[in-house]
Amino acid sequence: MPAAALKPKPLPTQSTAKRPVLLDLPYAPVEKRPLPPGRPRQWYVTHNRRLKAMRLAIALLDSGVHMPNQARNETIRDTAELIGVHPPSDTTCHMVRAFMRYAR
Repeated sequence: MPAAALKPKPLPTQSTAKRPVLLDLPYAPVEKRPLPPGRPRQWYVTHNRRLKAMRLAIALLDSGVHMPNQARNETIRDTAELIGVHPPSDTTCHMVRAFMRYAR
């Protein structure tokens, strides 16, 4: 029997499923690494905000929200609660929509 026949079929993804695929829970964040020392404080604030916005954008895309106009602040904050992230500010919500807009 060929080796390809023994491989199990992968689970459907958002693009191949007939209906939206729900988020896999529990969400496990990647292991955090220390940030490089010696940068101005604003760099760290912006960097962490971008990381949070990217995590939220990925979670929204996985849950079936594909267009930025579907991602209202309430939707983004509900998703943040679902994946265990502190509620984002209005600025971070704006950044999430920007990531969704320019990722196309």
